[in-house]
Amino acid sequence: MANSETIRSINRSRILDLIRIGQPVSRAELARRTGLQRSSVSTIVNELLRNQWVTEGERQVLPRGRQPLALRLNRQRSRILGINVRPRRTDLAIADFNLGLEGQESWPTPAEPESFLRQLIPRIQRLQASPRHHQIESIGISVPGRVDAGNHIIVFAPNLGWRQVDLKTPLEAACNVPVYIENAANACALAEVWEGPHAGAQNLVVVTVSEGIGTGIIANGCLVRGASGAAGEFGHISLAGDGPACGCGGRGCWETLASNSAALRYYRQPANGHAGPAREPRRAGAGEFPALLLQFAQGEARATQALERMARSLGQGMAMLTHCLAPACIVVVGEITQAWQALGPIIEHEAAALARVHNPPRIVPSDEGRQPRLRGSVAMVLHRYFRPGIAP
Repeated sequence: MANSETIRSINRSRILDLIRIGQPVSRAELARRTGLQRSSVSTIVNELLRNQWVTEGERQVLPRGRQPLALRLNRQRSRILGINVRPRRTDLAIADFNLGLEGQESWPTPAEPESFLRQLIPRIQRLQASPRHHQIESIGISVPGRVDAGNHIIVFAPNLGWRQVDLKTPLEAACNVPVYIENAANACALAEVWEGPHAGAQNLVVVTVSEGIGTGIIANGCLVRGASGAAGEFGHISLAGDGPACGCGGRGCWETLASNSAALRYYRQPANGHAGPAREPRRAGAGEFPALLLQFAQGEARATQALERMARSLGQGMAMLTHCLAPACIVVVGEITQAWQALGPIIEHEAAALARVHNPPRIVPSDEGRQPRLRGSVAMVLHRYFRPGIAP
């Protein structure tokens, strides 16, 4: 049963989110959009003003009647620190409550979580001590693996090689701020419905394509976690029982067939398809997926074959998502979107051929320039303040 404080908390978050979306906005407009009494809206707004969540400034110019004071989010309020962890690189950024990124840095991700913490904690403490930055209120971390939603422990991150890792406890002890950890695909899904072309989407799936494959699911307006918090691990569903070994212990998982790592493996295989000596892209970044994209853009035949094979495998997995989840839209996050004009049609064709449904989802690329993974690490913290119902 919801008590009065629960209802007040829900209304507070609702009004805060409406201010974020509609700023500048008046109290009268908030009352109209929420259906709450003006006195109730004023009580909540006064509390938000006292706690410095919002500011009340210039008067709105209306055709007639009183000129109400406009409400905005307080740009001087403390900041969120977002951290995106990938096997090769970790990115860190400071963000405001409008999801504006103000400063970034990156470094190679250590193999061991203990080394990762030894490098991360001094960076955070240096930012906290800097007079140039606002106070850091919370830290959000996205990781490519399963996360226990209750205690924020990384249960298993195959591509990092981390199992049962607790980053939250030592970080909170060292930095004295709340730390939230989320699966990277879930974080990207929250970022998509937070702002941009898919803001407010009710049924959407995000597929993150990198060293592995992750899926974040928004269904009926809520993030799907499942009983264990591991819902959405479609990257580890086997599509080929005799396929390559996967870091999860299985064989032929979707990510072994359609990830960046799979494309590099295809490129290195000789024409007969059997494993042979490693063959790396010739002109840039040996072993790196961006180098393969460069080879593809230059028309190199083996790169083209490898990426088209990857695209077909991605499409096969999209058909699986279509049948299982029936989303309105599937958003693809990853470097592959840089070649979407050429590879997107292959993905879409394969998905349509295998998922013969009346109303197929749109399959669209994310805007990599907006750094969806890094924004996701911030968005999943902001949802807790503004939309607690979507990301419990």
